[in-house]
Amino acid sequence: MSNTLLSVRDLTVAFRSGKTTREVLHGVSFDILEGETLAIVGESGSGKSTTAAAIIDLLPGTGQVTGGSISLDGRELTEASRREMERIRGREIGYVPQDPMSNLNPVWSIGFQVKEAVRANGLAQGRKQVHDRAVEVLVQAGLHDAARRMHQFPHQFSGGMRQRALIGIGLAADPRLLIADEPTSALDVTVQRVILDHLASLTSERGTSVLLITHDLGLAAERADRILVMNQGEIVEAGPSAEILRDPQHPYTQRLVAAAPSLASKRIGLTEHAEQVPVEEAAAPVVEVRDLVKDFSIRTGGFRREPFRAVDTVSFAIPRGKTLALVGESGSGKSTVAKMVLQLEKPTDGEILIDGQPTSTMSRAEVFRLRRRMQPVFQDPYGSLDPLRSIGNLISEPLQVHGIGSREEQHQRSLELLDQVALPRELAWRYPNELSGGQRQRVAIARALALKPDIVVLDEAVSALDVLVQDQILRLLSELQEELGLTYLFITHDLAVVRVAADYVCVMEKGRIVEQGTVDSIFDNPQEEYTRRLLDAIPGADLPLGGVAG
Repeated sequence: MSNTLLSVRDLTVAFRSGKTTREVLHGVSFDILEGETLAIVGESGSGKSTTAAAIIDLLPGTGQVTGGSISLDGRELTEASRREMERIRGREIGYVPQDPMSNLNPVWSIGFQVKEAVRANGLAQGRKQVHDRAVEVLVQAGLHDAARRMHQFPHQFSGGMRQRALIGIGLAADPRLLIADEPTSALDVTVQRVILDHLASLTSERGTSVLLITHDLGLAAERADRILVMNQGEIVEAGPSAEILRDPQHPYTQRLVAAAPSLASKRIGLTEHAEQVPVEEAAAPVVEVRDLVKDFSIRTGGFRREPFRAVDTVSFAIPRGKTLALVGESGSGKSTVAKMVLQLEKPTDGEILIDGQPTSTMSRAEVFRLRRRMQPVFQDPYGSLDPLRSIGNLISEPLQVHGIGSREEQHQRSLELLDQVALPRELAWRYPNELSGGQRQRVAIARALALKPDIVVLDEAVSALDVLVQDQILRLLSELQEELGLTYLFITHDLAVVRVAADYVCVMEKGRIVEQGTVDSIFDNPQEEYTRRLLDAIPGADLPLGGVAG
């Protein structure tokens, strides 16, 4: 029988605001055995990340442990000194945080930051050993061209690559316990599998325990031995993973399972008699991409540069009022295509047509007018919302830029848009940091709708959201599409979401489209080995998740 590595008993955590104290964890208790993977699931704000931060004494702001016990292999961590906790963090307890952009220093190269972790944990001596070990941990984390990428900076990495760098740092010292807070939320399914396979090998070969915090129920069920379900700072259900998903007892757990998208789900809003029409038989496209090419010049060290083709002869069309999803691994060129459609990047070759008109021949004034028709919603709403502006001002900003309406009319439009995305009007006077992730994404959607566009480009718009909020956002997008006749270009690495959100799908690999068609035809009968590999890599594909049923 395995020994207990971490024991948490009656843990309470509170945050102080002025003279008032608000308790956010209420008597949380659980054990993690040696070599075990334990997953904590629950919606945003349920207390998952706060529990992890309390274990390693990294509670933000005024947060503090107000009661209970945290014991690591018999040592009481709540009584440990600051210096003792610094020795424990990294060497005995590794940590992989969720948001790579705010946890990597933007002015230091990736290589420098990984080397810093290697030195701090005493893993190597001398410049060459430190460099070799840094390359090794990045390769283990799934960054196969690590030696070439070491000199690059966080902004030059994709979201998935930045997350891999953080995972490499967290695993650098081969810790006994790894706390992974949404470690793969920014990764595509195949890279996710590489990372999680590596974590599994640590568990089996070195006896490393893993505390996995995730909103992905399929991932939790497939990778964890046991699951804890948290809601409002309490554990409401716990047990073996498959048992929790197959027969959830608590009403909250039942809601989570029902909301999780799966390959068995149907398209949201697709009526019982409606069918997906093959794209070539659909109405005239509102967006058409022909033989699109994008080349970049990337640094290879010193002053040397080499060409890199990110998008290679891509072609597709989106019928009016429909959703086309671009899917593929991180670095496959999905977001680059989206930027070119939005006129944020110029194509090297090829053509983009909007309602049959080529964008390459448009003047700057025509492109400016086109942006009234075509608006984006990005993956990170916090990064795309100015933290110094109120929600009302952020929503009305596109109206100000395009000089539409008076100040009073702009303000009134922002209130109407809050109604449209099901947010209370009083949020107009609040700021982004006061909102949850799901609320911020609704604000981003409201701002995208301010100019009454007919084309919306959604770049990983729901990938960082928990299943309940994701369910709400996907339903909202479907309702808005039906109500306003919107056309969506949906960029995502989550194929289960594609199943419920899209009419058509294009599968991208290394800058090229390898397969495209209706969602049903691609998912039910994939022709390409790469597509089959993507579908096979979806975590929990054979588990009884409810999905967002139509």
